[in-house]
Amino acid sequence: MKNYNYTFLLSISLVAALGGLLFGYDWVVIGGAKPFYEIYFGISDSPALQGWAMSSALVGCVAGAAVAGKLADTYGRRPMLIVAAVLFSLCAIGTGASETFTIFIIWRIIGGIGIGIASTISPLYIAEIAPQETRGLFVSINQLTVVIGILAAQITNMLITEVIPAGYTHAQILASWNGQTGWRWMFWAGFFPAILFFLLMFLIPESPRYLAKKGKNDTAEATLTKIGGLAYGKEAITKIKETFTDETEKTDFKMLLDKKALPILTIGIVLAAFQQWCGINIIFNYAQEIFVSAGYSINDLFMNIVITGSINLVFTLVAMGTVDKIGRKKLMLFGSAALAIIYALLGYFYYTNVTGFPLLLLVLLAIAIYAMSLAPITWVILSEIFPNRIRGVAMSIATFALWIASALLVQTFPIFNEYLGTSGTFWVYGIICALGFVFVFRKLPETKNKSLEEIEELMVSDRQSKNIQ
Repeated sequence: MKNYNYTFLLSISLVAALGGLLFGYDWVVIGGAKPFYEIYFGISDSPALQGWAMSSALVGCVAGAAVAGKLADTYGRRPMLIVAAVLFSLCAIGTGASETFTIFIIWRIIGGIGIGIASTISPLYIAEIAPQETRGLFVSINQLTVVIGILAAQITNMLITEVIPAGYTHAQILASWNGQTGWRWMFWAGFFPAILFFLLMFLIPESPRYLAKKGKNDTAEATLTKIGGLAYGKEAITKIKETFTDETEKTDFKMLLDKKALPILTIGIVLAAFQQWCGINIIFNYAQEIFVSAGYSINDLFMNIVITGSINLVFTLVAMGTVDKIGRKKLMLFGSAALAIIYALLGYFYYTNVTGFPLLLLVLLAIAIYAMSLAPITWVILSEIFPNRIRGVAMSIATFALWIASALLVQTFPIFNEYLGTSGTFWVYGIICALGFVFVFRKLPETKNKSLEEIEELMVSDRQSKNIQ
């Protein structure tokens, strides 16, 4: 293995991954504030408005993901992450200061745009600066920060919230610290990592592959040299330049429909949608019920948060340690197959009225498997499979598909649950995981220990289907 400047690589990766941390924080913090802002805005008796408050950020996510790639290919990866940091900062301040429900929703959508941009560009940027031997590890840092952001939001909510005495009416809750000010500080707390993200982004370099695309080869080579030394810099810039031969610096959307690029884009879209439709959200929907059936009394969901959040964090670390050793494809196959089996068992247990610890163990196992496979590895794959000349736009389309899939999941889950019951719903997601296993096995080549340029050559070759290992 070459002698890379890992201090430099880790520093710039952690800065870029702050986008993931804010993604996780902004996505989850609203859950702790929910009981209080609903009373404050007078929407406690309106399920439709309650749902809109929780899901409005998803509108921004879709919009942010839709434009992030094209703008990143035009103006650069770093400027787009700076824009995301600004949006996160504004959202934190504006949401907490909202006095009307309409203004609250506007700020949530703005924050969602930041999430859409960060979820697209943060892993993309890290993939473009990381060496091939450890690219999976470094890209997985972004998923790790997402998990940390989720935990940070949960802990922040717990620390800010004051105990509400039993029997408090809505009027009493509204007049309390929680009802007037506490929920605001849950959102305002996100300003501090957001402004740190904004300031630190000015200290890291632009992606060398973006610079090469714009013809700034000397600047790109200087960054690559700082990463791996003079010989590495010269070798890397030579390979990168070859991928832009006969290409203009402008990304043409027609390139996405090219007979070589379209199959790769299709793989990215399917994998992005599969990460959402693999069924993990049904696990979290039923987690509280399953903990109770196992004999746990969950006070304000904190037991659930600590256990599931800790497992999520630990097994994300497991993924970071295995992605460059075991490989992307094997971990995706393992995750798909294991979740399919777990859902089959969970469906059977619900069908036969089995409750308690067997259910609890399967739920915790499902969370662990997802955290070490489909959750982080999907982002690693998406950040590396697309050709240099269309990587930004293609990544944007795949992330757009991920958020659309997330929205459809939210809409269809209640329908499945009503018409198929709990057991049938688990079995549906089990079938989806089985189909995902087949797709990964047949269509996805292994990308570990390959440079982005080698992956591009592998993915566009006529022998793509024969290179599955």
